[in-house]
Amino acid sequence: MADERKKEKRALIRALMEAEAEINKTNREKEAADKRIKQIKSSRTYQAAGPAKKFRTGKDGGQEITLLREELDKVKKELEETKEALHLSKLDSRSMNSIKIRHSVREMENDARLLDYIDEAVRQKIKHDENYIDALTYAARLFMNDRDEYREAVYSTLLSGLKIEDIPEFMMREAMTGSLQLKQAASFRAALNMRIRQYQLTGTLPEYVLDDKQTAYAFMDKLAIRRPWTSDQTYKADELPLEPQTVVKPRDGAGARGVYLIHDINDIIDLKRAKALDSKEALIASMKADVESGWVEEDDWMMEELIMEDRENKIPGSDIKFYCFYGEVGLVLEIKRYPELKYCWWTAEGERVHTGKYDNEPFKGAGVTREEIEMAQKISKEIPAPFIRIDFLRSEDGLVFGEFTPKPGNYDEFDAETDQWMGDLFLEAEGRLFRDLMEQKTFDTFEMT
Repeated sequence: MADERKKEKRALIRALMEAEAEINKTNREKEAADKRIKQIKSSRTYQAAGPAKKFRTGKDGGQEITLLREELDKVKKELEETKEALHLSKLDSRSMNSIKIRHSVREMENDARLLDYIDEAVRQKIKHDENYIDALTYAARLFMNDRDEYREAVYSTLLSGLKIEDIPEFMMREAMTGSLQLKQAASFRAALNMRIRQYQLTGTLPEYVLDDKQTAYAFMDKLAIRRPWTSDQTYKADELPLEPQTVVKPRDGAGARGVYLIHDINDIIDLKRAKALDSKEALIASMKADVESGWVEEDDWMMEELIMEDRENKIPGSDIKFYCFYGEVGLVLEIKRYPELKYCWWTAEGERVHTGKYDNEPFKGAGVTREEIEMAQKISKEIPAPFIRIDFLRSEDGLVFGEFTPKPGNYDEFDAETDQWMGDLFLEAEGRLFRDLMEQKTFDTFEMT
């Protein structure tokens, strides 16, 4: 019964989406037709001919119109079929880039056919993948009994075209007994995706316990890690007591959305929009707009200490985000948010790197010290999870803890090399954590949180 209700709900939602798309399409066509009529009526040809036009009617004229309508319907049908086939074929075109593909998909939405397009594209992709996997697997089998160096060369090439779940058992057997490396099979994106699936199945995971701000603060207090002071209660936007040198943020927010720096009553910075506000009224209006737009889920706000990197020049603390893998730091992301948004990636060894993410807004940041790296490593070793990101703010006298992030936003945007490298870090962290648990390591600080 529950499944039937879900199916019925999905069908109703789909019908609504299709109806709305069709309405939007019709409105656009009507606007275009109205515009064209105005153009025709204002043309010299129309005005010279006069507003009254006589058309041939009668039996022959009626038959002609009927035939034309039938031909028009036929052409329209062929056109739609051709357009759909064209849009789907574009996905396989070697000359198509992501911008062209997105434009093609957008055209389907404008034609009110996007849902049908998605269904067919998914079906074709599944079949497309099956065909390629079958071909590549068969090609691999042809070398099963060949010379070792030939077999390894072929298998290594094939691995770059196969996802971890697509690799046949005989190739995995080669990796277990031979020298074949599975570097291409590791994926940070896939690891986090599977971790989220674990969360769905089990109801919770250790890293998600710390996703709650107050729980995270209690945990860091036990580790004697500096954090901002926070208000004991939360407020509605209209009830917010405005205090200088504080930060106003959502109770359960993420990133810079809904975050406001209160330097003074008439000196307020909307951090996400990099916009100055000059009154409490402007602040409240902006907070309400955040809730109405969906940027912030609830009208439930807290206050905390304003951390400044340079208080005299009103420079807010830079974000320092450690990508931690149970006792090891993989990447460090440094972010300047004001007056403009800039990003800088570092390795734990202090080397600047490009990751495929935020590469359009790079800058040379200040980096982190070896002591700060070791602090992040020590904290992550107290959490029984293979990965968690630990976020800090840079103050005038050191790092101040901000929050834990078990699922970084847009973690799918790392380039292939970075994704594979961090996938290996995740797997190694799982191994270290498993060994520690087998040796009966206790996580007293975490368990007391």
